[in-house]
Amino acid sequence: MSVEFTPLLIEPAYRKVAVTIGDRILSRALREGERLPSETELARQFGVNRSTVREALRELESRGLVQRRPGSKLMSVSRPHHQAVAAGVSHALLLHDVTVRDVWEALTILEPPLAQVAARTRTAADLECITAAADAFSARRASTAQAVHSCAGFFRCIGRATHNPVLGLAQEPLLQLLEPSLGVMIDKVPQARTRIATAQRRLVEALERREPGVAHQWMTRHIRDFSKGYELAGIDLGVRVTTG
Repeated sequence: MSVEFTPLLIEPAYRKVAVTIGDRILSRALREGERLPSETELARQFGVNRSTVREALRELESRGLVQRRPGSKLMSVSRPHHQAVAAGVSHALLLHDVTVRDVWEALTILEPPLAQVAARTRTAADLECITAAADAFSARRASTAQAVHSCAGFFRCIGRATHNPVLGLAQEPLLQLLEPSLGVMIDKVPQARTRIATAQRRLVEALERREPGVAHQWMTRHIRDFSKGYELAGIDLGVRVTTG
């Protein structure tokens, strides 16, 4: 039997440059805010054309690993923005045909423990953020878009109150996928705003009193109540999530 070999993966030069710089950033050898050498200097160090370096930097910039600060000609190491990273996950989930039920079930699993942790770890500033989001949602003249934004903001503030970036990043893609169906529900179900506002008030009280068990209980009720709202709004839980 003849021996067969797997073809070698031949990558463009710019990709190799991007990988090399990216590895330095991810290993923290290059720290956030640190400036990279000029394109000319990078081209000299790598032994490639300046256009190759420019293409590599574009790729790193698209990944949020470098950015050009105002007034500077040099690229600086940056940290990928939280919501930009989550948007990539949201887009991937959309392409995997996730349903409204999938998102709702995931929130049912994630949000109650999040609220429980937040009740123990929240600061005064966190509580202020959560309360402000609840007040914005309850505002009488809030449009549907404003109400949806405030409702998602309420969840985000609770996520930040855990002071665990992993939990916040796990939460964000789900919130981005939740917003379209939430807007439909708020528009079609008259009592939706009242029920959401009531749950938010109870959660604020539990967080203010640092009652993890109560926070978990109310968040469980809050998320489960969405299912009833979807039913009343005529939203099929089996339908694929869309961006709007």
